[in-house]
Amino acid sequence: MSTSTLPGPDGASRSQRLEVLRFGSEHRRLLLGSGIGWALDAMDVGLISFVMAALKVQWELSDTTTSWIGSIGFVGMAIGASLGGLLADRIGRRQVFALTLLVYGVATSASALVGSVAALMVLRFIVGLGLGAELPVASTLVSEFAPARIRGRMVVALESFWALGWMLAALIGYLVVPSGEDGWRWALAVGLVPTAYAAWVRHKLPESVRFLESKGRHEEAEAAVRSFEAGSPGRDPLLDAPVEEAVEGGIWHPRFARRTAALWTIWFCVNLAYYGAFIWIPSLLLKQGFGIVRSFGFTLVMTLAQLPGYALAAWLIEVWGRRRTLAVFLVGSALAALAYGQASSVTAILVAGCALSFANLGAWGALYAVSPEVYPTAIRGTGTGAAAGFGRIASIIAPLSVPLLIGWGGNPLAFGVFAACFATAALAAYFLPETMARQVG
Repeated sequence: MSTSTLPGPDGASRSQRLEVLRFGSEHRRLLLGSGIGWALDAMDVGLISFVMAALKVQWELSDTTTSWIGSIGFVGMAIGASLGGLLADRIGRRQVFALTLLVYGVATSASALVGSVAALMVLRFIVGLGLGAELPVASTLVSEFAPARIRGRMVVALESFWALGWMLAALIGYLVVPSGEDGWRWALAVGLVPTAYAAWVRHKLPESVRFLESKGRHEEAEAAVRSFEAGSPGRDPLLDAPVEEAVEGGIWHPRFARRTAALWTIWFCVNLAYYGAFIWIPSLLLKQGFGIVRSFGFTLVMTLAQLPGYALAAWLIEVWGRRRTLAVFLVGSALAALAYGQASSVTAILVAGCALSFANLGAWGALYAVSPEVYPTAIRGTGTGAAAGFGRIASIIAPLSVPLLIGWGGNPLAFGVFAACFATAALAAYFLPETMARQVG
């Protein structure tokens, strides 16, 4: 018998042995360890929206220059997402996860020391390389350990750490950035945290069993499975769903071409609308005359709506399925974006902003749940990373486009475009396969 199918006591393969486990201590450790890295990513992405608003005033920057400060990190993220996925399929999920934390942590903390826009943009590009590579790798790692019946909930739970990180960014933005001339520097200095955390990830998180088997590292794979078995409170009956085998031709093989095209469309549209809105909301509120402290306070309130959005998505993806849940939250995002574009009073801005935050982050949770599930092991990291990388092209465009859209038609036009993007993504969701309760191969 091949060591790649080394059986457990009941003759099951390693993949099947992972599938029958109930949620245990090792699942919890993996989710928490990956989630903290995810939250640190979100904190960094969120902070730049507050730093942009502060530097625009302090350094007297034009809208174009301010836009590039927001966009240049996404240029790095586009490259990093694709490279991260390729590296994850070659050297391992855990290795890439730790490396990316180190890269963006060092670059973010170094950004606190810059004295020019050019230096800040160079470092933000490097930050983006690390951030872009980390996100798809973390979701892939969690997906490959999670049993099918709880995999969606685990990935959405992982994605919910994004809300925690963005909330932390909003708190730092509200309390630290306006505190003085160097407030934005102190905010960026927290980049040292992920640098230290990278060492913990490298030594404590497990490597994907399916990756280890694909590289012939069977003893390590067996040890990882046994550690999850030891930490599980029990077993469920084996699922009958087949494990998908790898195919030649990669993500554009005829078997995967439609799902790849749909996934890339969704990632592009959601990135364009999400980052166009949320990177600029603090600055747009300033333009509406609310003042820096009040604008940052409004943003903090909107951010709080992200967590219930994730919670509802985590429940619905196991009730409705991934595809329907994703589509519904995207439609909700489109309606909320239209409402925000028309909002002028404080109440209307807060209600529409909270609705947009709620629906959009629920959609992100469902998207991260379904993305790794549409590909087999051999191309999962590559497929997820390629979709994220293509989406990052939109996140580059998004901050640059907002000043133009605002100039042409104000908030109604800008958020109308975002609504159209969400609606397009909702339509594309129906071209994805439904992957609820399927075993990840």
